[in-house]
Amino acid sequence: MQLVCLDLEGVLVPEIWIEFAERTGIPELRRTTRDEPDYDKLMKFRLELLKQHQLGLPDIQKVITEMGPEPGAREFLDSLRQRYQVIILSDTFYEFAMPLMAQLGMPTLFCHKLEADDQGFLVNYHLRMPNQKREAVQRFKEINFQVIAAGDSYNDTAMLMEAHAGILFRAPQNVIAEFPQFPVETEYAALRAQIDLAAARIAAA
Repeated sequence: MQLVCLDLEGVLVPEIWIEFAERTGIPELRRTTRDEPDYDKLMKFRLELLKQHQLGLPDIQKVITEMGPEPGAREFLDSLRQRYQVIILSDTFYEFAMPLMAQLGMPTLFCHKLEADDQGFLVNYHLRMPNQKREAVQRFKEINFQVIAAGDSYNDTAMLMEAHAGILFRAPQNVIAEFPQFPVETEYAALRAQIDLAAARIAAA
């Protein structure tokens, strides 16, 4: 009974906010959970920037519809799901993620929700629950799943530490340096090998 929990952005799809920053010419929007560990602080910063520039949810969704998964991500995920139960644990939002989920074969996704006003401008965000990645892994363990987790950012590290095995994938050097206990991979084949290795080690324990 083994379950793989994956982050979404930076692992299976590009960072949505970075892509949006590139297309709008607002470099401050490049700031992500790779740079800012405090998610509430990061989201309030983003919402204020969007307000200043009069950009709303439709503007972001237009960019997302033109994005696709990372090269090889769909094939990696399809192969992984043949052997393991897989759940995507992400701090993105359903309003952002669903077009990308369709391109990934509609894997199960746990994330958050956005609130927009009548003009489509974002006014708030709503967490599914605080620390949802770590809490989800804890609950999976309580119902007797052996959990292997992979992610790339500060907001993934609690999930990685809570899992039976954690792996950093395409993580920036600052995260790698602060969490040297996790193996680091940059290609899907190597990530799959690390997952299989961890699964065998956990099963034998």
